[in-house]
Amino acid sequence: MATIRVRKRTNGSSSYTAQIRLIRDGAQVYQESQTFTRKQTAQAWIRKREAELDQPGAIERANREGVTVKEMIERYVLEMEKARALGKTKLATLKAISESYLGQINDQDLNCQILVEYAVWRMGPEGGGVLPQTAGNDLAHLGAVLSIARPAWGYQVDPHAMGDARKVLRKLGYNMRSRERDRRPTLDELDKLLTHFQGILAYRPSSINMLKMTAFAMFSTRRQEEITRIKWSDLDEEGNRVLVRDMKNPGQKLGNDVWCHLPPEAMAIIKTMPKAVEEIFPYNAESISASWTRACKFLGIEDLHFHDLRHEGVSRLFEMDWDIPRVASVSGHRDWNSMRRYTHLRGRGDAYAGWQWLDVVLKAPVNLGARTLK
Repeated sequence: MATIRVRKRTNGSSSYTAQIRLIRDGAQVYQESQTFTRKQTAQAWIRKREAELDQPGAIERANREGVTVKEMIERYVLEMEKARALGKTKLATLKAISESYLGQINDQDLNCQILVEYAVWRMGPEGGGVLPQTAGNDLAHLGAVLSIARPAWGYQVDPHAMGDARKVLRKLGYNMRSRERDRRPTLDELDKLLTHFQGILAYRPSSINMLKMTAFAMFSTRRQEEITRIKWSDLDEEGNRVLVRDMKNPGQKLGNDVWCHLPPEAMAIIKTMPKAVEEIFPYNAESISASWTRACKFLGIEDLHFHDLRHEGVSRLFEMDWDIPRVASVSGHRDWNSMRRYTHLRGRGDAYAGWQWLDVVLKAPVNLGARTLK
């Protein structure tokens, strides 16, 4: 026997709870329910489940005490961190999934429809109103859990559910892939920003030296977190290279230490930093980002991220006719295909040849203030 109950949500929309109860010889032998946002989906689920439960041994399998998505995630995190620590973003995403309604779904009940419903819910107001790319990241991180849940631990996970869900979402018109940025700072924007940072340093000499941070990020193509982790012991001055620790890389970050070549401008900036502490740039990455964001807002510069300096630096090397292996030796890219995003070139030659700000950056004094008291 199957029924569908309609419930009104606080926002005026409706949810549909489909319930199946099976009676044998006057006794209930099985009960199952699922909630959907569309009545048609609930009806389709009932038809599918009743057909499945009609198969020999299906009720016995259905009565098996399964594990929830939350429990699968918890075991995944526990097992994975025995080998290597997971990144903060992945951990936060998996925790959010486990604490959502999806975390209460049993392994054997997790199917394509439920995953699609979850992604659509995430993009709706109740789920946070996230972009399709963010919902896609959720599915990607959950997919990593599901990919080993069945072969490693014997959980009853449909091996095709995630792939089918992605196909359905694409057919529905959702672009789940992250948008590649092509934003690069102009020379005029850099002039405004560096003038602004120069004024701040004149007023507060011990503040973050954003003159050097900005120029080094661009010429070295390093991310802000990587810059703040570089130590003097990581510098190979004779070889014009630096050991970048925990470089961001799909599938591996922590422990991914890579030697990267330093262009002359980047090495020159390093040589102007005082050797007062073990880090070359002893600043907080989040504070750097905040300083950059405040400056852009104050100057009316729109949609320019600190990370776009890396894009500018890599594109500059290509404009200087460097080949892919040579550029990768600076940027640290392992997959040359991922460097295609840096083909938004503005011309040929070095736009920063004779750049007036480089001399200003090199001569700018550095006052680390209380940072030397570590």
